Amino acid sequence: MDCIFCKIAKGELPSTKIFENENLVAFNDINPKAKTHILIIPKEHIESIKHINFNHKDLLGSMFLAAKEIAQKQNLEGYKLVFNVGREGGQIVDHLHLHLLSADVSDLPV
Repeated sequence: MDCIFCKIAKGELPSTKIFENENLVAFNDINPKAKTHILIIPKEHIESIKHINFNHKDLLGSMFLAAKEIAQKQNLEGYKLVFNVGREGGQIVDHLHLHLLSADVSDLPV
């Protein structure tokens, strides 16, 4: 498998990790769409939301809790959390990732 996010999670590619725990890694998006644009990814390769099931509920919950912790540490007053699903939904990398975006709300994609 040649997944760029798996390589980042394993430390095989450089990134500035903002958050890391046993199951997740968070880092700045290399093509930010907002003043703050952080990606939160599971270390386990899961292609997208289409590929999750009930067994992933704890992992998904931990992604949202990580987003909250990161936002607090970054002193973000307001932010959006976004999953893009599939090419038509804007997903570019086939590895589940949660976008944490913050800026003037009018500048953020819906």
